[in-house]
Amino acid sequence: MKLIKYVFSVIALCGVTALGLAQQQESMSFFVSSEPIGDGGNLGGLAGADASCQALAAAAGSGDATWRAYLSQAPVNGLPQVDARDRIGDGPWHNANGVIIASNIADLHEDRNNVRKYTALNENGDEVNGRGDQPNRHDILTGSDSMGRLFQGDAADTTCSNYTSNSDGHVRVGHHDRDGGPNASWNSTHNSRSCSHADLQATGGDGLLYCFSAD
Repeated sequence: MKLIKYVFSVIALCGVTALGLAQQQESMSFFVSSEPIGDGGNLGGLAGADASCQALAAAAGSGDATWRAYLSQAPVNGLPQVDARDRIGDGPWHNANGVIIASNIADLHEDRNNVRKYTALNENGDEVNGRGDQPNRHDILTGSDSMGRLFQGDAADTTCSNYTSNSDGHVRVGHHDRDGGPNASWNSTHNSRSCSHADLQATGGDGLLYCFSAD
């Protein structure tokens, strides 16, 4: 009888342990913003973009981390060049469902990353519309080349004047679903038509951002 009780106790303990392991999930450290700031390419600079990422993360219960927008900045008007890859910490990064996006900076900027439509979720764990959906929102603002550095050109050509313009100029965007041509990249696919919100939407976007926990 004691042996039987022991066996059942071990089985019960193993069951509890397995349940606990199943319930463990990596904290969210990456998301695509669910909502744009709404003023085209005028994000209020890097600070405004970071604040938007921080607010969205906080609303989703992840506000304790330090959140940064994946954006590069041009060296104009007294501002230094800033590369997106240098703003976001060292990784690893996981989406809202605990699925790994990349283990480190090198993996993020090689084909080892896991940025796809079904993994590049917003802060609430929802998929973001991509090519073929209505409306298409797969253009994500980055101002960057495929290695996460400033896309070559002046500030108006690649960063909407360092994210302060909602009219003239352009911004470099990537496709979170990696769809839209043979060179579709998650972080550097094409320039926007202009920096107005209407033109960001016209080319398949909505002024959305990649947000990473830098902690």
